[in-house]
Amino acid sequence: MASATDDEVFEYVKSVSYPRSKAQHLVAMAKRLVESYGGEVPDSIEELQTLQGVGRKTANVVCAVIWNQPTMAVDTHIFRVSERLGLTTNSKNPLQTEKQLVKYIPENVIPKAHHWLLLHGRYVCQARKPQCERCGLSPYCRYYSKLG
Repeated sequence: MASATDDEVFEYVKSVSYPRSKAQHLVAMAKRLVESYGGEVPDSIEELQTLQGVGRKTANVVCAVIWNQPTMAVDTHIFRVSERLGLTTNSKNPLQTEKQLVKYIPENVIPKAHHWLLLHGRYVCQARKPQCERCGLSPYCRYYSKLG
């Protein structure tokens, strides 16, 4: 990919949102991987964030999924679910949510907990219409306790 053009990569990503900028980011990221890291994906959040198009959330995903590190990537689902369940309190942004979650979740399950929270938010604790009636966590949920 480091030797590809933006247009060549665009053909592979044209069905995703913002394909032009993603193609540019991917090519730049691949070039930097080759030039600065010998083609190896770094294993630290700080180094990953030096790559074009890689922010904290993506860096956390890579560290958790590829390197099995105790990092918590916070997307909109995790941000919402954590606050509703009461796993976080008054988090104003993803970084605050991340810090509160990793403080209390055992390190050995943090990479899995990311997926548990994400999937729970995607399929059960949905933004517009949470499925509280079919949720096994309702008895422990701060949001649910305020409904009734």
